[in-house]
Amino acid sequence: MAALLRFAASAYRVTGGRRLRRDHVISGWRRKILVISLLTVAITALLTIILPLYVSSASARLSSAVSFANSSFDPSPLPFSVDSRSSLLPYSSNSSAEGFVSPRFALPITKFDASEGKIDNLRTNFIYHSNWENHSTVINSNDGNMEASASFETQTNVEIKPDVSGWSVPAPKSSEVQTDEVRFGNQGRDMSTSPKSEIHSKVVKHSVGEREVPGSKNSKIPLRYLPPDEALIYAKREIEEAPLVTDDPDLYAPLFLNISVFKRSYELMERILKVYIYRDGERPIFHTPELKGIYASEGWFMKLIEQSRHFVVKDPDRAHLFYLPYSARRMELALYVPDSHNMKPLSRFLRDYVNQISSKYPFWNRTKGSDHFLVACHDWGPYTTTLHAELCKNTIKALCNADVSEGIFVRGKDISLPETTIRIPRRPLRQVGGRPVSQRPILAFFAGNMHGRVRPILLEHWGNGKDEDMKIFGPLPNQISKKMSYIEHMKSSKFCICPMGFEVNSPRIVEAIYYECVPVIIADNFVLPFEEVLDWSAFSVVVAEKDIPSLKDILLGIPLRKYIKMQQCVKRLQRHFLWHPRPEKYDLFHMILHSIWFSRLNHMNPS
Repeated sequence: MAALLRFAASAYRVTGGRRLRRDHVISGWRRKILVISLLTVAITALLTIILPLYVSSASARLSSAVSFANSSFDPSPLPFSVDSRSSLLPYSSNSSAEGFVSPRFALPITKFDASEGKIDNLRTNFIYHSNWENHSTVINSNDGNMEASASFETQTNVEIKPDVSGWSVPAPKSSEVQTDEVRFGNQGRDMSTSPKSEIHSKVVKHSVGEREVPGSKNSKIPLRYLPPDEALIYAKREIEEAPLVTDDPDLYAPLFLNISVFKRSYELMERILKVYIYRDGERPIFHTPELKGIYASEGWFMKLIEQSRHFVVKDPDRAHLFYLPYSARRMELALYVPDSHNMKPLSRFLRDYVNQISSKYPFWNRTKGSDHFLVACHDWGPYTTTLHAELCKNTIKALCNADVSEGIFVRGKDISLPETTIRIPRRPLRQVGGRPVSQRPILAFFAGNMHGRVRPILLEHWGNGKDEDMKIFGPLPNQISKKMSYIEHMKSSKFCICPMGFEVNSPRIVEAIYYECVPVIIADNFVLPFEEVLDWSAFSVVVAEKDIPSLKDILLGIPLRKYIKMQQCVKRLQRHFLWHPRPEKYDLFHMILHSIWFSRLNHMNPS
């Protein structure tokens, strides 16, 4: 620096401090050197002034921290120590019997090397205030040069200190994040929930390699950072202790078996659930939804879940459920030989697909497929799973053909998928709606093909104009359909008969709901859609197959006041069975997903 100053002074003397004559003009290269030298001198001078101040300030902060520790902390025996390389904060046996530690604040302890004029070996540990009185903790620096112990008072808040050692603070939209939290005990095995469903907190997290993990398992952890199984166990316990709901503006209580349980479960699903979709599989069987016809439910679910940014994750390690994205209807069209009556090619294809993903990825083998699910509305959906034992037994199957008598559909684990007829995919809600009770002169209506065991019996007892109140037909005759269409018949009837066909499921159940007609379900061994949350007795009539001869008497035995309530319930229920191009809260897409989520929770083992 001294040489640069001497050079600048020499240059100034040459100029004489004034404008030069033509013969004394400094050459171009000397002018450039002069400018650079002056700039260098200025910058060096600034650094000379600022750097000592910075080092002094940092040292003062360190001294203040150590002084605070020495003056405030009781150097009692150390119950545990914290290693910043580990995400686990060991639990002290001297704490309260409940054994939960929540962070009060994080104090950075930093090592400085002043001789080098820089911060060296930057390390940070965290001092936690216990949630209980007279609980001691200790912080050891990584290099062993510094240590402090403390006795703390009861506190519950969390404060974040500046990021100084690779620890990062999430960037929420506001300084406080509203979230459900969990507090863990020893090794995260014993779990307790906060008495409030919503807690304001500030959260610290750090990164280990490429995996983002919570800062401490003994601290309060946001749900989104919990391992998938621990999050599900927490959700299950929360649902078991769901707060009482007596009046909710979004939900109609008479529709539900337990509105409190459903509401809490749905809320937790929206906050927690993440689904991983396998990318494997060639079109058109995979990733190609069919949105039209009586099997459209599987296609609409596939379309909407693959478009979801809220529930779908690209990282399978974050997933709570894994979706097998195939269409049973597409598989039938691609693999079935017409009139062969042979479904083995379809079953082998699905078996080979599951074997492929189980050998390629570790996720299936971890649970033997119990956290995987499929959605199939085609009648053959259950039968195509039989050649793969784990697929048939363990996987959650959302099936329209929910028949418990065949031993494939497992009640309580598998899901009864509503069968919906979509005529115009661009307008799935076309003609939805009905007429008031006063404009429904027909007692009961049915029209359809005469296949299966139930429909011929129904036609035999009530068809062909045998009773004016009972409009029961095979295919609707042309002379009648010209006067009143199939849909108009449903909108003009008090009850819509929904008998099974070849299989137990029928799209007429959802059609009746669409047209606000009370459905009358005749299908023994049929598991009704969403029976785990909906009270079907509030808005439908279930008639045993043997009682078909008494059908009219059963319907007339329902008092008018009760019928009006049932019809009003059907109108309120309608929103839960509607497909929307963009899913809406509590609609059919979310109801199906909730049933899958609810099934998974019910089969989680808290231990």
